[in-house]
Amino acid sequence: MAKKRTRQQNPEPFLADENAATVPRKRNKPPKHHQLEQKAPLSLSLSLSLFSGYYFVCLCMCVCVYMQLISSGTSSKILKEALIQQKEINEENEGRNPNNLVFAEDTATEVVLEEDDIDDFGGFSETQSQFGGYEEEVDEEDEKLLEAFVSKDAGRQQTLADLIVAKIKQTDEQVSSEVRPLPKLDESVIDLYKGVGKLLNKYTAGKIPKAFKHVSSMQLWEEVLYLTEPEKWSPNAMYQATRIFASNLGVKKAERFYRLVLLPRTRDDIRKNKRLHFALYQALKKSIYKPAAFNKGILFPLCESGTCNLREAVIIGSIIQKVSIPPLHSSVALLRLAEMEYCGTTSYFIKLLIEKKYALPYRVLDAMVAHFMKFVEDERIMPVIWHQSLLAFVQRYKNELTKEDKANLNLLVGNQRHKLVTPEILRELNSSRNRGDKEDDLMSIYILIIIAVT
Repeated sequence: MAKKRTRQQNPEPFLADENAATVPRKRNKPPKHHQLEQKAPLSLSLSLSLFSGYYFVCLCMCVCVYMQLISSGTSSKILKEALIQQKEINEENEGRNPNNLVFAEDTATEVVLEEDDIDDFGGFSETQSQFGGYEEEVDEEDEKLLEAFVSKDAGRQQTLADLIVAKIKQTDEQVSSEVRPLPKLDESVIDLYKGVGKLLNKYTAGKIPKAFKHVSSMQLWEEVLYLTEPEKWSPNAMYQATRIFASNLGVKKAERFYRLVLLPRTRDDIRKNKRLHFALYQALKKSIYKPAAFNKGILFPLCESGTCNLREAVIIGSIIQKVSIPPLHSSVALLRLAEMEYCGTTSYFIKLLIEKKYALPYRVLDAMVAHFMKFVEDERIMPVIWHQSLLAFVQRYKNELTKEDKANLNLLVGNQRHKLVTPEILRELNSSRNRGDKEDDLMSIYILIIIAVT
């Protein structure tokens, strides 16, 4: 029988040295990244509205070193996010400073749509409303009043066909005006895009011809587009074309497409049907995502034509009201609308842009005051929308107007009165501080008003 083994015991138990560090039984492993983030008590969502960027960065670094709980990767993300937020705040502050505002055009951003996104288009219903459930309301009395400000001598708006035909006639004077002339292109190209045009005339949903997707990258894209006869495209084809050109063209080329193709088609549809096809309405919404091209290709030509009626203003203005427009482009639009020759519906677009409540530079505010002061001696009865746009301007920017501006506006509303709107305008003007005054000065104004009343 084997001898039973005896367990050896240490006669002197191990006594840990007080200065020695205890070693855990379990082997330490480096904690995982997500575990570190759970342990970290530091919130990554500290707002830079309370701290400036510099002190916020220092605070993050100090906490990271002190707690030793945040990995180097996480701390670098904090610092990077802090610098990004500080840059955004600096840009906002520069936007609020009227002296530093520069009306620069944005560089063209190339956003190429995937072919699958274009070809997966399912089409729009022919009975669908552009307002998604309610129709536009146009007051007939206001419409008749605005006709007094519509230009009678304005000609027809230029289209892409007019432009190309004029170019062809410049090089060949013997071109017949009865037959649609063709540009000097290869016969195979002409036949190809004539066939593409026939497909686009009947297009409802599904795939777009590949040849059409490459038009935006061609040097003579206007001549090639002319071959497809855009004025005969179906509304769904116009929507798809706007998606392609708004994504793949630069600002200047997109502006030409909007002005020569999309705008004339939109106005013709409103004029014929007293409403706008839903696909064309969606095309206009797509076009506004290049705001500089939208302003120069849709909004400004529409107002400069002198023939924009109230129905067109209501429909196109609803897009401006729904879609967010960058403050810089809104400021440029207000400046241009204020300086151009007045058309009755211009006030409608001015009111919509003012109601976005962006901070405007003093140059734009001064231009707006000058715009309204043009009518101080006008004997015509101003439409209600003009009074409403003036009221919206005064309500939003009353504290940014100079004392002289307010005196001029008081003179203006004395000559151009509306029984309901004018009292509100006077109340806003007389109960506000002037440009550069502090809020304490406003309290003294209130005190003087109360004393005068009592």
